[in-house]
Amino acid sequence: MGSATLLHLLCLVIALVNVSLVQAEDAYKFYTWTVTYGNLSPLGSPQQVILINGQFPGPRLDLITNDNVILNLINKLDEPFLLTWNGIKQRKNSWQDGVLGTNCPIPPNSNYTYKFQTKDQIGTYTYFPSTQLHKAAGGFGGLNVYHRSVIPIPYSNPDGDFTLLIGDWYKSNHKTLRQTLDSGKSIGLPDGLLINGQPHSTFTGNQGKTYMFRISNVGLSTSINFRIQGHSLKLVEVEGSHTVQNTYDSLDVHVGQSVSLLVTLNQPPKDYYIVASTRFTETPLTTTAVLHYSNSYSSALGPVPPSPVDKYDFDWSMKQARTYRWNLTANAARPNPQGSFHYGLITPTKVIKLANSAPLINGKLRYAVNSVSYLNPDTPLKLADYFNIPGIFSVNLLQNTPSGGPGYIGTSVLPTSLHDFIEIIFQNNENTIQSWHLDGYDFWVIGYGLGQWTDASRKTYNLVDALTRHTAQVYPKSWTAILVSLDNQGMWNLRSAIWERQYLGQQFYLRVWNAQRSLANEYDIPNNVLLCGKAVGHHP
Repeated sequence: MGSATLLHLLCLVIALVNVSLVQAEDAYKFYTWTVTYGNLSPLGSPQQVILINGQFPGPRLDLITNDNVILNLINKLDEPFLLTWNGIKQRKNSWQDGVLGTNCPIPPNSNYTYKFQTKDQIGTYTYFPSTQLHKAAGGFGGLNVYHRSVIPIPYSNPDGDFTLLIGDWYKSNHKTLRQTLDSGKSIGLPDGLLINGQPHSTFTGNQGKTYMFRISNVGLSTSINFRIQGHSLKLVEVEGSHTVQNTYDSLDVHVGQSVSLLVTLNQPPKDYYIVASTRFTETPLTTTAVLHYSNSYSSALGPVPPSPVDKYDFDWSMKQARTYRWNLTANAARPNPQGSFHYGLITPTKVIKLANSAPLINGKLRYAVNSVSYLNPDTPLKLADYFNIPGIFSVNLLQNTPSGGPGYIGTSVLPTSLHDFIEIIFQNNENTIQSWHLDGYDFWVIGYGLGQWTDASRKTYNLVDALTRHTAQVYPKSWTAILVSLDNQGMWNLRSAIWERQYLGQQFYLRVWNAQRSLANEYDIPNNVLLCGKAVGHHP
């Protein structure tokens, strides 16, 4: 064989290798979103809402595991604005988390390009504004991460896919609601419920087919119960965890949470009510949509399916929550089964007990964690940490256990070490349900209980097949326990998902840290980082 032929073959091999490498690279998805105000009537009367590319709710992001997202967000509002990606872990990349502790808000008539990856994730998620009370005006949307074709899922591919963003809604302008909170008063109960920004919607399917219903509670304050007239709901995924596939007549979904359900259209061909109603409220609110069989000639009839049991029966809801179990043999986003990580055999390196409260501070209503009511500084904590700017936050304010002392205002950060494995107990001594969210992670929800948590409560923990999720509810006068593997370096927001409480101080940040700066642990500061506060003038 001549040298020319060998050279030709070598070039061909190199070309094929290069093609395979290009094809193997995770996909890039590019978006440009413009945020504006608009006027709509979600509950029948005109009000100002926040639109993204003219849409309310905003555009749905349909992604695949490990997709790279490049999203240019243009702010045309009259106030600074940020979006956060609820449940996206932002591996090694809290720079893109989109909350005020990590990012400067985008000024009016300016833009910022988010760059993040759905690394090793599948499931149903959302995005929403993290600034001010903008979430009360819209700006939220669905974010679905589908599995790669090479990774099997523990159910047959559904025949269709519906995303339902369900949440409470206020008729008052978001600025009016903010003024109410700033004056030290609660914004009170919402005026209604919406499904996908509408009081009435229709979802059409074919008889005999099975559909995925992706349900997210995008509201500000209220737990909901979801049900479909005459149809069973098979739970298959919760915030990135494949679950044991139990069947329910209805499910409680708390603020900030998401679930995925399989629904088979196995009833006579007609229309059926889809129902969402508030839970644990003095005056229940209900909204309906329609499940329309494509061969139906009959409208939805009969009474709307009622909410389960008594509106204040927290015991029913807690018992249902305990039935949510991890599918130990299923693959999630990775090829290895979920159950290959034996979380129950790991001894926690730290135990943190957090108690929420609603103190009056300087005569105004605030909310606090272990007596500290968080205040957002002008300089994001992440930037202050990176540039070594002193006086922005304190790692000494928040104690690992409640003190029971009077509430006070501060910018609290809880220091932890990369690869810590921590146990957190959320103690709720108030008469209202709580919903806690952690950015950058999911966590194992290992226990729920009534009254005060004690060491003996550990005997009730599920250390075998507790599912992982990013948002956990805590029932009134009760506790919830979680385990978290701190394998994602950064500055991460632990907050109430109930937005009034978050806004008035029920939040803080976890600083997950390794003193040796390395790209193996965390990405560099972005070249396009926005600077504000005392970070102005510093250079990345």
